[in-house]
Amino acid sequence: MTLPVALAGSDVIGQAKTGTGKTLGFGLPLLERVTVPADVEAGRAKPEQLTEAPQALVVVPTRELCQQVTNDLLTAGKVRNVRVLSIYGGRAYEPQVEALKKGVDVVVGTPGRLLDLAGQKKLNLSHVKALVLDEADEMLDLGFLPDVERIINMLPARRQTMLFSATMPGAVIGLARRYMSQPTHIRAAAPDDEGQTVANIKQHVFRAHSMDKPEMVSRILQSNGRGLAMIFCRTKRTAADIADQLARRGFASGAVHGDLGQGAREQALRAFRNGKVDVLVCTDVAARGIDVEGVTHVVNYQSPEDEKTYLHRIGRTGRAGAKGIAITLVDWDDIPRWKLINKALDLPFDEPEETYSTSAHLYELLEIPEGTTGVLPRAERKRAGLAAEEVEDLGETGGRGRGPRRGAPAVEEERPSRSRTPRQRRRTRNGAPVDASGAPEAPGTSGAPGTSEGGAPATDGPRQPRRRRRTRGGSGNAPAAVTPDRAEAAPAAETVASEAVQAADATAGSSKPRRRRTRGGANSAAKAETARTAAATAVDTAEGPTGTVKVPAQATAEAPVVAAAPVAAEPVADEAPAEPRRRTRSAKPAAEAVVEAAESAEPAVVTEPVADEAPA
Repeated sequence: MTLPVALAGSDVIGQAKTGTGKTLGFGLPLLERVTVPADVEAGRAKPEQLTEAPQALVVVPTRELCQQVTNDLLTAGKVRNVRVLSIYGGRAYEPQVEALKKGVDVVVGTPGRLLDLAGQKKLNLSHVKALVLDEADEMLDLGFLPDVERIINMLPARRQTMLFSATMPGAVIGLARRYMSQPTHIRAAAPDDEGQTVANIKQHVFRAHSMDKPEMVSRILQSNGRGLAMIFCRTKRTAADIADQLARRGFASGAVHGDLGQGAREQALRAFRNGKVDVLVCTDVAARGIDVEGVTHVVNYQSPEDEKTYLHRIGRTGRAGAKGIAITLVDWDDIPRWKLINKALDLPFDEPEETYSTSAHLYELLEIPEGTTGVLPRAERKRAGLAAEEVEDLGETGGRGRGPRRGAPAVEEERPSRSRTPRQRRRTRNGAPVDASGAPEAPGTSGAPGTSEGGAPATDGPRQPRRRRRTRGGSGNAPAAVTPDRAEAAPAAETVASEAVQAADATAGSSKPRRRRTRGGANSAAKAETARTAAATAVDTAEGPTGTVKVPAQATAEAPVVAAAPVAAEPVADEAPAEPRRRTRSAKPAAEAVVEAAESAEPAVVTEPVADEAPA
């Protein structure tokens, strides 16, 4: 019905049920409208009418449908040698760009990649004579409508526009008329095929529990006379999970959903067409236009969103006059949604019967043999499986799902040879190398003979850790200068300081400490004076012979910590020193401070020449 109207160049809105050949309904008029070299040779066209730019454009919603339409048009246009190119995402850009440079007559593509190449000036749409929107109701939906409008704006104003779909709501038809010129609406149906569903498809609807659905599907797939089967899920996660469960139960299953890379999606669909996989679990990406011969069963694992989705799902079977079985499993939560679908399509399944995997009517209606379990017997596992189909390298863009699928053979990558010897780490203990047994190595076994790994002279036993030397002012590596006189005076200073500590301890032990913040009586003052005298004697003994800094006894007793740090020499007057300020301090802590000052005075006090006339 569409061929005479479309060949005349008129705009067409074509609507027919699934499996009735809509692809050739628009494909044959397209192939006749393009000008090819065979037309010039036959005298039907002039040489100047030939062009390398596309002359016809077909826009489809899914990648799988794009590939299928391209194959159909290549088959139909083989005699006239019509060049047809598919353009869709998930593949590398370069092969598509090279094909466009060589020249193409018909382009079949998805909206996203078409806009990408047109925006890069790689795709020239100014010579398009005919535009086709396949699955037009999906293309003019809110998701695709902005992209489709941008594509239409790139086309010439004078062109032929054709829309084809199995479902064509009135709102879509009204929207489509904006882009068409006096279209002819053709709705084809067989005289004996009443209703919106195909009469050759036998439908069953069961109310099933979600936890029992995998078992039910496993038994349905073992029914008598089953050929290829498609299982539709609403979510990508559910599709992947059901495919894995069926594979564990012994079925040759594959999955097609959006989380897979394009290579894995095409691998599963190719294996399904070739018979290596007989169960294809998919989302609604495969519900439109996919035509595979031998599909006898379609299972709606989850209830579809609306009546259009239901029609397209069950339309994968019962195509071109064949018979099929459609089974819908409705969960308790999906009953309201199913009632709307049932009413819209005028089906007799308003109240689905409650069914489980052991229900007798399930076995009877679907002709499932008695004694069937949820695991496929090993004698019936005759399919090669998904792993037998190779994954084609498409140079995929994007990142999701690009890893190897489960069950696919792993591909080993060649690693480049090492350009240098890797660094070998050696075990050490306290700075000495350790062999595999944990014992220190013999001297000279590592590095140069007679040396350790670091180059230091080797010793008989484990090397002692290096002791740090105190430096002057905290900088540089030179240690503070020590004179012979100071070295001889250091033991004497330690002896005097120790005697002072012992005397202070003996005196402090006889007196009880007071909790008040006042100085004690005369005895406490005498003890403090004794400690100051002892400290002065210790410091004078240590510093006197060198002729360097001399610290007064009173200052040493009151602030022993100051004597430990380097002190700048200042001239002091000859008169008697001022009376020091008294503090509350017991004898024992003062004596301990004196000892610390004496021990640290040797390396910390700076040795400098002092004039004879004035002490420092």
